[in-house]
Amino acid sequence: MKWRQFFTPVTSITWEEANTLANENSGNEVVFLDVRQPGEYEKGHMPGATLIPMGEIDDRLDELSTENPIVIY
Repeated sequence: MKWRQFFTPVTSITWEEANTLANENSGNEVVFLDVRQPGEYEKGHMPGATLIPMGEIDDRLDELSTENPIVIY
C-alpha cells in the first residue's frame, strides 16, 4: 500500500501529547488526521481534524501536505 510509505517515519504519542500539540499549534502547523468512519467522527473528534476514513487513504493522499507533521488517530 502506498500510504505506508507516505507516513514513515512514525512516532507514537499519547493522547495528552496530541492535545499539547493542538494547543501549541493553533494554526496549520500540525495536521490531525482522523481515519475513523464518519459516524465515529461525528460523535467526537479533535477540533480542526481532517476526516479521511482508513479505507479511503490510498485514493486521497493528495489532500494531505507532507510539509507539516501529521497526527493520525
